[in-house]
Amino acid sequence: MGTQSAGFAYRLARIATGHVTPTYRSGRGSRKWLQTDPEFMAAFATAKSKVAAMSVQYVVMEDDITQALLEIYCAVALQTPHNSFRTT
Repeated sequence: MGTQSAGFAYRLARIATGHVTPTYRSGRGSRKWLQTDPEFMAAFATAKSKVAAMSVQYVVMEDDITQALLEIYCAVALQTPHNSFRTT
């Protein structure tokens, strides 16, 4: 499974290894560079295993606005640490 198909695990691995600021330039901290870093790749493998073992529940919301509001409400009410609504 590549880094493109495991976004949440990739984020967890970034946090675990201290590479929390993404960069869109080549070099240290880039996606390509992280894929050559043994520490990051070990953390990424661990995170993928952790995510694969998670139990997930979901609610289907047909209305887009209701879905967006519910997502924001749940993130705030549950104080989820990995939901961010930042656009930068």
